[in-house]
Amino acid sequence: MTVPTTPAPARMRTVTTTVNGVTRSAETEPRALLSDFLRHDLGLTGTHVGCEQGVCGACTVLVDDVPVRSCLLLAVQADGRRIETVEALAQDGELSGFQRAMRDEHGLQCGFCTPGILMSVTAAERDGLTAEQTATEVLGGHVCRCTGYQGIRAAIEHHWQEAGR
Repeated sequence: MTVPTTPAPARMRTVTTTVNGVTRSAETEPRALLSDFLRHDLGLTGTHVGCEQGVCGACTVLVDDVPVRSCLLLAVQADGRRIETVEALAQDGELSGFQRAMRDEHGLQCGFCTPGILMSVTAAERDGLTAEQTATEVLGGHVCRCTGYQGIRAAIEHHWQEAGR
């Protein structure tokens, strides 16, 4: 007769990343998702977890300047990489230009999807996408159940005009 055994716990791994310009290290399980690592191990709760399947976009962060669904990436895969979360957008208590546009154009309601949208639009702006490309291509990758997207689209237009683009 075989005696059932309990599997050995996974060995913890140290993950070191540069998050929002600061080098951070924490111990985490090898199977931990980047979204959980950011929220639970580093205390950065601005990254929201929605569908956990990469569909809704709420967990979008920038990894080496590329928008990534943090619910689809293991924390150990981010070791040594540069991560930017929504917490990095406001500087010295001042909202970024697009954050102000979202406020001014009523682009958010419950705010759950907002961090992911802010990060994706930030990447689109840095990549030189037009307002139309951003409003269609970037927003097409996000699910917002509250706004109907009109305010978000208006915020994109407002911000691009204000930035002279």
